[in-house]
Amino acid sequence: MNVSAGIDSLGLPRGSVSLLRELIHERTGLFYADNRVEQMADRLAPLVAHRGLDSFLDYYYFLKYDQTAAAEWDRVMDALAIPETYFWREVDQLQALVRRILPALARELTRPIRVWCVPCASGEEPLTLAMMLDHEGWTAPIAIEASDASPAALDLAAAGLYRERSFRSLPQNYRDRYFTQEGSRWRIDPAITSRIGWSRVNLGDSQEIMRRGFADVILCRNVFIYFSEQAIRRVVDAFARATPTPAYLCVGAAESLLRVTNDFELEQVDEAFVYVKQRQVERNGLR
Repeated sequence: MNVSAGIDSLGLPRGSVSLLRELIHERTGLFYADNRVEQMADRLAPLVAHRGLDSFLDYYYFLKYDQTAAAEWDRVMDALAIPETYFWREVDQLQALVRRILPALARELTRPIRVWCVPCASGEEPLTLAMMLDHEGWTAPIAIEASDASPAALDLAAAGLYRERSFRSLPQNYRDRYFTQEGSRWRIDPAITSRIGWSRVNLGDSQEIMRRGFADVILCRNVFIYFSEQAIRRVVDAFARATPTPAYLCVGAAESLLRVTNDFELEQVDEAFVYVKQRQVERNGLR
């Protein structure tokens, strides 16, 4: 592993970074290959220094064994969070949900439809879905939950204030209808935000998924590109056990589950591809 001068300049020994990398992978699913491990270390170095620790090895032992480390894991997730998101991202999938999949579920179910967006980052994805449903005049009972492992990201989502970079793809009529300018930022209509429940969930914890993943539709997009195949399989196994039948799983356009699961089958719906669970999966235990 070549951890270069960027870490050395912080005055922290670099030999134990690989231990910390494996702990991060085990607890969160995030995997940093050798060519990205310096990025991980650079993001965590300020947390090590803030703790007054002398090395990444000290930080590793603190995170792994200290009984007070739970709050520190929140800071780790904030530091490692990927903020790249925006309204109307990969919208073909969302349009297929709003126009085809959700109406079909509404006709079949006698309870509210459950949609889970995880990770939701600063909220643009679930808010896009909520806006689209409102724009289409949706009236059927539906519950949208949005979750992320980063408390800071959830705080941004709950605040509902966005900068220009979030609007790179949003149609102007949506911006005019659902946003009000406040200085250099734009506030989304609180009536849209109120349609979403926000919660903290770590996809690296299968039990957390099992407790919350009982959704008819799961949007888990553009996170598996940062996970190992082992971690992806663990997450998708938990999705399969938690969801009803049928259930729909949406991943990012650059992501594929064909090598990691037989529980979800790829199907085309209009111009989009989604994974569909068509059979009951045993809920007892996790593979």
